[in-house]
Amino acid sequence: MKWKSAALVASPLALAFVLGSCGSGEPAAPPPQQRNSPAPDLPVMGDELRIVALGDSLFAGYGLEPGQSYPARLEAALRARGLNARITNAGVSGDTTAGGLGRLDFTLNSQPKPPALVIISLGGNDMLRGLPPEATRKNLDELLSKLTARGIPVVLMGMLAAPNLGADYRGKFDPIYPALAKKHGAALVPFFLQPLIDRPDLIQADRIHPTLPGIDLMVAATVDKVAGALPELASPGAPPSRP
Repeated sequence: MKWKSAALVASPLALAFVLGSCGSGEPAAPPPQQRNSPAPDLPVMGDELRIVALGDSLFAGYGLEPGQSYPARLEAALRARGLNARITNAGVSGDTTAGGLGRLDFTLNSQPKPPALVIISLGGNDMLRGLPPEATRKNLDELLSKLTARGIPVVLMGMLAAPNLGADYRGKFDPIYPALAKKHGAALVPFFLQPLIDRPDLIQADRIHPTLPGIDLMVAATVDKVAGALPELASPGAPPSRP
């Protein structure tokens, strides 16, 4: 999947969003460990499926109300499908792949039990800061290796480099996510921000972060991938979690 360069020319907001989507660039705060409130009166069934969403401001819900972040809306979408999902939002605005790797063990060890799935959205701030793609690849590789060692499946939210960073940078950065997903057997969303390209109406007034309708489109575009990566429900007679 490649950038829609014509769309970016037509909409400067789209480029501004991609370049700054993942946070303010300030040092990451300690990871939040709150659990999103479950949506009421949904026909959930089967064993509880705990999920950890490890990422930057695209998970943290920057500029949104409580319960409007991507992990919160994804949890509601999964529960609407009858999946007894509980998502811990471990999104930290401004975080890099190095920051995510550094707090991975703490985040996992603080959970009441090992998660059934980890969703990762990291690397956008690496790109924004122009960090070497080799370092981004190394950090994500180590992060995925740690999760593989724990036997935890992963959904990797892919990122693409913005065109103004140059062909050489893009040539090193863009292949990171598909290559590592293949190496570690992770499920891959090729480009997490795809639903927002050329859609300035889905971006907040800061011209950086998605609005709630933007978040909902991102959820709609990825919920099948997440549901398909979850283990089968254990309850007898329950429908499979895979779409």
